[in-house]
Amino acid sequence: MKSSYEIVVIGGGPGGYVAALNAAELGKKTALIEADFLGGTCLNRGCIPSKTYLKHSEIIEQIEKAKDWGIETGSLTLSFDKMKKRKNDVIERLRGGIAFLLKQGKIDVYNGFGTLLADGNVMVKTDAGEETIGAGKVIVATGSTPAVPPIPGLDSVHYHTSDTIFDLPDIPKSVIIIGGGVIGVEFATIFAALKTEVTIVEAADRIVPTEDAEASKFLAKNLKKKGIKLHVGAKVQQVEQTGSAKTVVCVDAKGKELTLSADTLLVSTGRRPNLSAVKEVNLEQNGPFLKVNDQMETSISHVYAVGDVIGGWQLAHAASAEGVVAANNAAGIQDRIDYKVMPRCIYTLPEIASVGLSEEEAKKQGIEIRTEKFDFAGSGKALSAGEPEGFTKVIFEAKYGEIIGVVMAGAHVTEMISEASAFMYLEGTVEEAAKMIHPHPTISETFFEAAVKAVQKLESRKKMVLVG
Repeated sequence: MKSSYEIVVIGGGPGGYVAALNAAELGKKTALIEADFLGGTCLNRGCIPSKTYLKHSEIIEQIEKAKDWGIETGSLTLSFDKMKKRKNDVIERLRGGIAFLLKQGKIDVYNGFGTLLADGNVMVKTDAGEETIGAGKVIVATGSTPAVPPIPGLDSVHYHTSDTIFDLPDIPKSVIIIGGGVIGVEFATIFAALKTEVTIVEAADRIVPTEDAEASKFLAKNLKKKGIKLHVGAKVQQVEQTGSAKTVVCVDAKGKELTLSADTLLVSTGRRPNLSAVKEVNLEQNGPFLKVNDQMETSISHVYAVGDVIGGWQLAHAASAEGVVAANNAAGIQDRIDYKVMPRCIYTLPEIASVGLSEEEAKKQGIEIRTEKFDFAGSGKALSAGEPEGFTKVIFEAKYGEIIGVVMAGAHVTEMISEASAFMYLEGTVEEAAKMIHPHPTISETFFEAAVKAVQKLESRKKMVLVG
């Protein structure tokens, strides 16, 4: 054994590298093991490359919209090679930034596969061979891989997942996306802007079924406006390939068989945990995921786990928050994760963002709630920017008015949800939100306006009670 560390982190994604940096800041001798590129799925095959392409899509849509405003640009040409280069440049710059931070924190980085051994140490397999390093505490942050369902015929068809779709050599003429969740609708938006014929097949009765029903309906309406075909409540029966054409046979909600065809197939049906690093130890699981407590500790006292490998939110910012908690506890500083205020974002055009409880979740918990919504059509900034579609909905507890959930749908809402998160974190009420002065004109005023409407209705109810 050549080296020994107080804390060893396996996995260099947003959960892992944040945990390593936090551990180093706490004065612990730390090592980070990453088998691929620093940044994990989010940076290399997820959040960052998709958001880069989404910006391209947004610009394309704005250029087309500008024609109605008297701004003519001539015929639009697209260079997919330049788009890919820009995407790669962004990724490489951010990778370099993470490497710099790790070096600055004096964290030893091993480029190889890490495996937790039964004796508590970690074996690292690199191109040069195998090496065992000592580990006082271990944080497992090995992420996830795309989940591929057992669809008949899929194993004989050339298909893409969210890990491989960025490797396309050219813009496809048509694409079928199996799965209308967060990842599926995001790629649908990108491809639609690139003039690809897009079809989504979703087994649930609506797209993004885990989110607010009203937001889902709003998004479906806007995706259809882009020419995206939606088949919800549709169960895929089989897939096949003839030449370069992929055929998907499914049965829709009414029992009718549909045969769909495209030159590209994307399977986007969730993700499964990567447990390769813990195959030598017997860690308790929660279904397919590693089971942890609110200190991110697994069933083995010196082993912690964070991010996609434990399931839950499966969001980059959730993984980072969990990484901080795990590092604190591994360093001897007691800390607990609190998921109460966890913002969720869907990066389509327009966007969806939410935080806290949905109406349905609140009712299931027996909480008496009230809701208030303000449409972007009443926002001066939204109208002048040509982005009048959308709404902000505030969900609040009926007795005291505490805000327990917020849903936003429309342009730029992923940038605005943090205001709602801050209010909820500080246990703010609709009365307090209605007193907060916002700059005008801004789309963020819609949060304020929704709160004002809520307070006005509450005051009307009180007057009615007094009169009665």
